[in-house]
Amino acid sequence: MSGLIAYPTFAMTPLPKPDVIITHESDLDGLLSGALLQRLAQHLFGTDIPLEAYHYNFWKQRDLRERSAWVADFTFEPRLDKPDWVIIDHHVTETTPKRALLIHDVNKSAGSLCYELCRQHGISSPALDRLVHLNNVADLFLDDDPDFVIATDYANLVKIYQFWNLRELTGGDIEKLLDHPLLEVMAVKRRIENPLGFEWSKANVAEIGPTVGFVDTVVGNNNLIVHQLLEQQATKYPVLVTLFRRGNAVFASFRSRNGEAIKVAEKFQGGGHANAAGALLPKSVRQIADGVEYLRQVLNPRKETQQARLNSLENLFAGIEAGQKK
Repeated sequence: MSGLIAYPTFAMTPLPKPDVIITHESDLDGLLSGALLQRLAQHLFGTDIPLEAYHYNFWKQRDLRERSAWVADFTFEPRLDKPDWVIIDHHVTETTPKRALLIHDVNKSAGSLCYELCRQHGISSPALDRLVHLNNVADLFLDDDPDFVIATDYANLVKIYQFWNLRELTGGDIEKLLDHPLLEVMAVKRRIENPLGFEWSKANVAEIGPTVGFVDTVVGNNNLIVHQLLEQQATKYPVLVTLFRRGNAVFASFRSRNGEAIKVAEKFQGGGHANAAGALLPKSVRQIADGVEYLRQVLNPRKETQQARLNSLENLFAGIEAGQKK
């Protein structure tokens, strides 16, 4: 399902006052969407609405207890189809809203859709115009856009310094990210680290499954490195996955060119875009090496089962042989 989905009189329909605003924690699109929706709520209702942010796996486990909520940058699913719930998103969905208000366009970032809402209520500025454009280029990975390189630097800010840290640095004033001094760090990392990281990663791709390769990374922007590997067809795998740790958790990031990434991520209860998706691995997975093995087990169940049977037979024969020697 694609295109804009909304009530016919959407522009004239008052938005319900939310008990909470919920957004995606993993990227710039979620950060921008949350900031814009909070500003819109303050403008409409004269009060600060709490903001919550989640990774996909935690979001799917969250109880939807609020009477009303605004949700940005999460795929619309049946459990979100609730009265006085507003969902602003751009991921592909098969669910048709019956009770909730869904604002949806797969060709725009969630931040762009949130900004359109803001503009309808008189909230706009040249700074926001610029930031929303850069976010749209980065989140949709519009690599033919003239601003693509600088846009990826903005997106990498959230990957490196994380959602809540940047939220604190800007104090909710999202425009402060424009020309932020930390962007100089991103530019230097891109120029120096990415070429080194690409060459190293190209030589360190391990098979996870017939169509999935694990890209080991040591330095550089993982997303850009993997994108370059896919564009140059430097490996035989149509889906590439990287793993990274945050706290005690291990996350998987899947990338592809022809829509395969989301299908693999869903096997791990993850989500995202067709060619850029992610998942949180189980709590028992604490190290990257453990994550690689877990990915292999899930993506190769028959192989693992057959190997387990062979191991059991080997143990059985070893036991019989040991008994005969006694």
